[in-house]
Amino acid sequence: MGLAGDSAVRRTGEGTWEGAVEQGWDIAGNANGGYLLTIAARALAEAAGRPDPTTITAHFLAPGHPGPVRVDAGVVKAGRRFATATGLLRDDDRPLLAVLGSFTELSGAEQGPERVDGHPPDLPPPEACAAVRATDSFPPPFMGRVDLRLHPDDAGFATGAPSGEPLVRGWFRLGDDEPLDTIGLLLAADAFPPTIFNARLPVAWTPTLELTVHVRARPSPGWLRCAFHTRYVSAGFLEEDGEVWDATGRLVAQSRQLALVPRGG
Repeated sequence: MGLAGDSAVRRTGEGTWEGAVEQGWDIAGNANGGYLLTIAARALAEAAGRPDPTTITAHFLAPGHPGPVRVDAGVVKAGRRFATATGLLRDDDRPLLAVLGSFTELSGAEQGPERVDGHPPDLPPPEACAAVRATDSFPPPFMGRVDLRLHPDDAGFATGAPSGEPLVRGWFRLGDDEPLDTIGLLLAADAFPPTIFNARLPVAWTPTLELTVHVRARPSPGWLRCAFHTRYVSAGFLEEDGEVWDATGRLVAQSRQLALVPRGG
């Protein structure tokens, strides 16, 4: 099954949904955080009665592992355009994710003034980029569920030659070219290797504390162009800012992730 099936939820009662963390979405034995967020977001979208997250924030409480999960979700406020919902994703033992999001219905023809000073990252074609292939360890099994191609200048960390700049750019699509909806953009925002891999710092594992994604539009079919960068590694934390552009060159999502830099590197 693809992402749509592996993140599906089923309403089981007033304010409760059931789903499952499926095999193969893990990194170092723990489910990818963006994947966990897609499960929770589908429940919140149903609760809100609107399909598209416009802004969603997740606080990561514990690692997720394959098995059944439950989402308890409710609407905080529903207006004419937006509905805001909150929820808790948990397994049989403990809460995994606390989520707050505002949802709407994006038509693809949103109106309003536009000023876009940025632009999609300049990337070689996908076939000229470094494909990330899944293994049992590193790269992790998760990479078998997505098609990730890194800019050659940003892929040196994999061979012990990091660029020195905490920047990771590349192409993204789901495995088997599965169509991507706005909830799938939440996965894209957390699918790339950590920027700190290129920073020439003695850090290999940076667990996520919080992830926020702003969705601007439904993505057009095709590859996504993505860029993630970090400016500050300080006081035991780092931020990772991301941009996601669709095949037409439109900005469809932005993200910010706060991650922990473990003591001792």
